[in-house]
Amino acid sequence: MVQDLIIVAIGRNEGDRLKACLASALSQADTVVYVDSGSNDGSVEYAENAGAHVVVLDPAVPFTAARARNCGFHKAMELRPDVKYVQFVDGDCRLHSEWIARASSFLDNNPRVAAVCGQRRERFPERSIYNQLCDWEWSVPAGPAKYCGGDVMMRADALLEANGYRDSMIAGEEPELCVRLRFAGWKIHVLADEMTRHDAAMTRFGQWWNRTKRSGYAFAAGAWLHGRTEERFWVKQCLRAWIWGVGPPMLVLVLFWSVGVASLLVLTIYPIQVVRLMLRFPGKLRDRFWRAYFSVLSRIPELMGQLQFLGDVRTGRTQLIEYK
Repeated sequence: MVQDLIIVAIGRNEGDRLKACLASALSQADTVVYVDSGSNDGSVEYAENAGAHVVVLDPAVPFTAARARNCGFHKAMELRPDVKYVQFVDGDCRLHSEWIARASSFLDNNPRVAAVCGQRRERFPERSIYNQLCDWEWSVPAGPAKYCGGDVMMRADALLEANGYRDSMIAGEEPELCVRLRFAGWKIHVLADEMTRHDAAMTRFGQWWNRTKRSGYAFAAGAWLHGRTEERFWVKQCLRAWIWGVGPPMLVLVLFWSVGVASLLVLTIYPIQVVRLMLRFPGKLRDRFWRAYFSVLSRIPELMGQLQFLGDVRTGRTQLIEYK
């Protein structure tokens, strides 16, 4: 097992997925911390019996993955103040048997890299188009990167320097952290090696909708924090949702008074955009269609997520967006 490393897993009602996650973690590290966000499925008891150090979050404070990771990191530092690396993993993922050794070796040889992640793949992409969409999403090129995901090995010193994740972010906390790390001179890297197998367990359209709405919320939160910097963090993603989610319908309303039902021809821009994206995506025709179709459709829930964020800013309250 790799020395100077602790694995932090986070979860909420993950059931058998958590069991697989903890088994993969405990086989590669002497110390594993599990942070639970209000589970009622026996996750806490299972993790304790499996040998993990368990942290149960206070429900009086809103649950976020960012808060859970921070609490797990603080527990890791309490257990091992000299810990060098922390591997974060979501409770619906299981670690590849060789990932910890490969990632820690990479960090050993690249002292300015703060975070390294590998390839995350879906366990059951064939079970639904929504799982398949996730699998396509997880596929990222290897090499220097701007952002990491939730499953990542972090250098403890870098995480301390950045003051950890931003507790209040309900989504997109990893890229936001990476922005601050890169501003401080640290680097992010993606390896070609498989890192984790994820189980999205999305079988319903509503799940995909809420997950995409959460992405829109994250885009708005990120742009709110760092959109005025030179990087223009997630400003493009925010504008994209407004342009496609509001632009064509508003143009139809404006033109309707002068040209009548002919104004509906404006909406043909949506199928045209689907075809344009199909020409860009690789793979089989069916796969390219679904990727393009959901890419265009996603602008609506992304816009709704942005609107929710603006509402939360106005009221000072944070509402979680869950899809499981």
